Amino acid sequence: MDGKPATRKGPDFCSLRYGLALIMHFSNFTMITQRVSLSIAIIAMVNTTQQHALSNASTEGPVADALNNSSISNKESDTKASVYQWSPETQGIIFSSINYGIILTLIPSGYLAGIFGAKNMLGAGLLISSLLTLFTPLAADFGVILVIVVRTVQGMAQGMAWTGQFTIWAKWAPPLERSKLTTIAGSGSAFGSFIILCVGGLISQALGWPFIFYIFGSTGCVCCLLWFTVIYDDPMHHPCISVREKEHIVSSLAQQPSSPRRAVPIKAMVTCLPLWAIFLGFFSHFWLCTIILTYLPTYISTLLHVNIRDSGVLSSLPFIAAASCTILGGQLADFLLSRNLLRLITVRKLFSSLGLFLPSICAVALPFVASSYVITIILLILIPGTSNLCDSGFIINTLDIAPRYASFLMGISRGFGLIAGIISSTATGFLISQDFESGWRNVFFLSAAVNMFGLVFYVTFGQAELQDWAKERTLTRL
Repeated sequence: MDGKPATRKGPDFCSLRYGLALIMHFSNFTMITQRVSLSIAIIAMVNTTQQHALSNASTEGPVADALNNSSISNKESDTKASVYQWSPETQGIIFSSINYGIILTLIPSGYLAGIFGAKNMLGAGLLISSLLTLFTPLAADFGVILVIVVRTVQGMAQGMAWTGQFTIWAKWAPPLERSKLTTIAGSGSAFGSFIILCVGGLISQALGWPFIFYIFGSTGCVCCLLWFTVIYDDPMHHPCISVREKEHIVSSLAQQPSSPRRAVPIKAMVTCLPLWAIFLGFFSHFWLCTIILTYLPTYISTLLHVNIRDSGVLSSLPFIAAASCTILGGQLADFLLSRNLLRLITVRKLFSSLGLFLPSICAVALPFVASSYVITIILLILIPGTSNLCDSGFIINTLDIAPRYASFLMGISRGFGLIAGIISSTATGFLISQDFESGWRNVFFLSAAVNMFGLVFYVTFGQAELQDWAKERTLTRL
């Protein structure tokens, strides 16, 4: 994979494959807005004036708290929307529940997408997630238990949608354009986080927090129509692709096998250290990113003492930086490769190192600058921005070492990341419920330590060569 295949240059930004990247960008945008909607809405949903009293006075666990408080609500005069008495521990369980659902479907959906095609699986996942987003406000009125169930099922739907993307890119993305195409598509998540956090507070103040779910759930339904109309599993069957572009994609992927029916070499995968380097990279990356994505509005609202509108706007700034760094990182990575300035493995390790080390420095510094409004915001902007440089590192490394099993391995990789997200979001809720200042300090220090562990392991064992177990075996009949 370090070698550069010599292929004819196909059309660039006016090509169908870049249109596919933009549509996938919109799909990722939609899914992340549906996932993060609760993070901004919960500021208005939770009775914050009683929250600390509840968490300090309660001697029961979060599950008991959920059962006792599931039906407790009153009315907020300005938006006429319910306010619920959910402790930080309960909120941590709600936030992490979507990750439980994603984990349940990541591995099987990735494997099945590789066999039956990703288009229908992705579209169905997006549609189910959108419908459940519309149902969330009603679920909250029935109780926190139903909210957890809805979020879990929504996670299962999004798990179906996330992993199938790499099945499509394994057939659509020429090797020297992988970073660009996947980062254009992936930047939809960062841009979606920016939009939902920026306008979510405004929507909540103007219309009420339920409309956050109604608006972005409806957006997802519109995206489904676009998805089923335009997306195809591979360029060979797309009715609108030009002959020149089809030949360019097919010739560039000629050396990469794609057998529709294949056994998964589980034993070889389990003993493959370069693959474990990717898995642990995902674990480390998602640990801190989940905390920022989930708790950033609450952190800013409590630490900087701002209202929900300003909290949403400030919380959105890090994600416009993340979207920009994702796209620019992909462009830079492919530039370094196309000009033969660096080897493929060097590029992957360089961007992985930057994406894990720089956020760790910012996270460690945050507790020491809490008194400075400006520096705090700058560091919070830098954490997601620099973290997304990993998108040109280990995030797409499975396309290098095992393109035949890219979707299946991406499912496992995201599974490791989501396990990290479950642990980190639940632990964060527990730590900050004990003491806000020392709790956040411990959260950031622990996140930096996890990041550094993943960085050292990936730099030590990461590779970019096609693995022996991922090569197609040709059987000769005598």
